[in-house]
Amino acid sequence: MTAGEVQRAEEELLARARNGDREAFGDLVGRYQDTVYTLALRLVGPDLAADVAQEALLRAWRALPRFRGEAAFATWLHRITVNTAWTLRRRARRHTAEPLEGDREDGGLLPERAGELAELRAGLTRALGCLTPGQRAVVVLRDVYGWSNSEAARELGITETTAKVRLHRARRRLRVLLEGVR
Repeated sequence: MTAGEVQRAEEELLARARNGDREAFGDLVGRYQDTVYTLALRLVGPDLAADVAQEALLRAWRALPRFRGEAAFATWLHRITVNTAWTLRRRARRHTAEPLEGDREDGGLLPERAGELAELRAGLTRALGCLTPGQRAVVVLRDVYGWSNSEAARELGITETTAKVRLHRARRRLRVLLEGVR
């Protein structure tokens, strides 16, 4: 195939994918998945690279109808991968916990602290089960995955204001439910 034929084939795949053809998008992913993974690996290292690559391709699928073609598809996908890498790296840093002084003995958690953490985890799981599904979804997206209010709202198909209200009510309810667990 000549370079022109390759480009025309890619443009055809893009047009089909933009119209919702998952198979065409799968073919595009096949062409670019190694490039996306390699870029992610260079940006965030081996621990997060696979997650970044997967999330970047998912974001590309969701955003494909808005792809205007002003840049090459590869360039557009490159930008999505970079943005995704920064977002996931920031989230990962937020969720990295250092053990508290005195919680560890000989490389492991002290038995008392391990028991306390297990009790807290069980209490939190029970408390989350008491929330409405909408409240639970917002809490998990915001507080576990570190999504912004606008990201959570968009994913759940609600307004940002609704997401904020659900989050506020859910946190207030969790506070009441968890008071006795400590």
